[in-house]
Amino acid sequence: MKISDIQVRRKPRQSRAKLTQEALQESFVRLLHERAAHDITIRDITDLAGVGLGTFYEYFSKKEDLIALTIHRQVKNNAADLKKYAHSLNQLSTNLALDDYLKQVMHYQLKQIQAQQFLWAQTFLLERQISNIESYRKSYEMMLQMWQSILAPFIEDAEQLKRISLNVQRVCYGFVSQTLLVEPNFEEWEELEGDITQILVNFIFNKNFLF
Repeated sequence: MKISDIQVRRKPRQSRAKLTQEALQESFVRLLHERAAHDITIRDITDLAGVGLGTFYEYFSKKEDLIALTIHRQVKNNAADLKKYAHSLNQLSTNLALDDYLKQVMHYQLKQIQAQQFLWAQTFLLERQISNIESYRKSYEMMLQMWQSILAPFIEDAEQLKRISLNVQRVCYGFVSQTLLVEPNFEEWEELEGDITQILVNFIFNKNFLF
């Protein structure tokens, strides 16, 4: 998802402007802990951020644009963090097998999501309410590229890499998003991790496994 697709009126080019935009996003997230997104007003957001309404409209045309950017940044930051972890893991463990590597990456991913469980539950919910199909596809493509980067050291064939990355994303996104949408206070993370890793390992290493 590109920022231009979210209708950001002004891209922050200076550190102060960037901090202001981030303050608006953080204020929205803090307010989500108190009430539903549709009950949060732009005035609520600006008051908590300590800026005026005019400042909000310098960056966004409407509340939905702020929400869309917040979703985008949440997904983007998570992807960057996971890639960094995976690459460092690969560098430190030169003899690591693909299945162990994938299990460790998945464990790290789920721990990061669990640490921000409320925010991720809200992100998946708001994604369905706010994001248009084009924005969703671009966000999804960003995640596919992330998995390709993570799995590339172990899978040389380009088409196989694309296929496996696609199915890893399908499994991870499907399991986690549906779990948190249905049960925002979900607690059985160890069991969920086991289910996800079992399916992924079976898919990658068993050619006869029906996906």
